[in-house]
Amino acid sequence: MHTTDSSHGKGLGLSLAVGSALAFGGSGVAAKPLIEAGLAPLDVVWLRVAGAALVMLPLAVRHRDLPRRRPALLAGFGLLAVAGVQACYFAAISRIPVGVALLVEYLAPALVLGWVRFVQRRPVTRAAALGVVLAAGGLACVVEVWSGLRFDALGLVLALSAACCQVGYFVLADHGGGEGADPLGVIAYGLLVGAGLLTVVARPWEMDWSVLGGSARMNGAAVPAAVLLGWIVLVATVVAYVTGVVSVRRLSPQVAGVVACLEAVVATVLAWVLLGERLGASQVVGGVVVLAGAFIAQSSAPAKGSAEPLARGEGVVREPAV
Repeated sequence: MHTTDSSHGKGLGLSLAVGSALAFGGSGVAAKPLIEAGLAPLDVVWLRVAGAALVMLPLAVRHRDLPRRRPALLAGFGLLAVAGVQACYFAAISRIPVGVALLVEYLAPALVLGWVRFVQRRPVTRAAALGVVLAAGGLACVVEVWSGLRFDALGLVLALSAACCQVGYFVLADHGGGEGADPLGVIAYGLLVGAGLLTVVARPWEMDWSVLGGSARMNGAAVPAAVLLGWIVLVATVVAYVTGVVSVRRLSPQVAGVVACLEAVVATVLAWVLLGERLGASQVVGGVVVLAGAFIAQSSAPAKGSAEPLARGEGVVREPAV
């Protein structure tokens, strides 16, 4: 009975993780037309986070005792999972190719694996480690890292900082439910904190707000800018964060981290379909490899509910720990 419940929880967690990757992956397709219409990338990031914070505000009011009980968690989630990832990534792509920055950022699953193994001192199966390696290799093909590669020390540091912030997202999401901290409340306050921090950097009062009243071009077709912004806020942020955090609590951080690599595949496919950006053979092959890595990792790593017994050496692990 316990095995059935565990399998059901793992299956639901995997479905939520895939849904989160799909939602996050659609953000770039909607954001690019807005940027081409005249908004700065940081403007789009601020609109995304601030809009999502406004949507989640009722939940923040409902859990208004959270800042008193878990101030460090909320500050960390807002700083790392919301503002940090976004700001570091956009700063990185201003100095190094987008493909390189994306690949470095998605080294986060490997860093999560290192956190679990060496900081938490929990066993990690060899198959899970192989899944991370496959996913990283597949991402190298998806983003075509060899195209226009150039090394800029600060740019690489910024991209690695984005990866570290993403690790913080998975680790904080994993522990966010402790001591009665509702994950939805954590997300709501995290978005509020992130919006506040990004306001200082983005300076939205200098934004060209008239862009939002017009239309943007998506593969030659005119699309209302407000519709694109609505998609970014509601689907690519609110839905993406909610499903992502809940999935991490049902899976393990390392599994959810590898599945999150699907975001790059989703972004590439949507860019092909909606923006007319063609897929090369190497990108198709890379997408298949990423899928294979995600499947291997999720099918071999212990489910969330079994992590503690395994850490104590109880139960049976089918793959040797590394």
